[in-house]
Amino acid sequence: MTDAPLQLVVDASVGIKLFVDEEYSDKVHALFEQLAADIPAILYVPDLFYIECTNILLKYTRRFGRSLEDSRADLTDLGRLSLRVISTAELMEDALLLATEQNTSAYDACYAVLASRLALPLITADKPLAKAVGALWIGDLII
Repeated sequence: MTDAPLQLVVDASVGIKLFVDEEYSDKVHALFEQLAADIPAILYVPDLFYIECTNILLKYTRRFGRSLEDSRADLTDLGRLSLRVISTAELMEDALLLATEQNTSAYDACYAVLASRLALPLITADKPLAKAVGALWIGDLII
């Protein structure tokens, strides 16, 4: 009998913690280390994950003086992660409906729709989103 791999949908509020030291960054590092486990984790993201992470790094550069070189290096590392990427074109109509129902952004709803379609948990560092769509909050993650 083989163990099943850990499978989750991960949003940008979680992914960015690999590169920016924030609360729960330690849990995020442990989560992403599972990509290299004997039975590797499978982490899914909608393609907007990358531009959302880019925007967060931009905010850190503009507001907090983070170096552009560090942000560029982090984006290179982000692009090297073995993530399963799904096009938002496949998610946008359902995301519009969910965002309307739950009073959330269409961006956030894309993650929730993807999780629903894959029948997998969504993990987020956004407490209001976790509450609105029944996602797993990073603070509750046990690895």
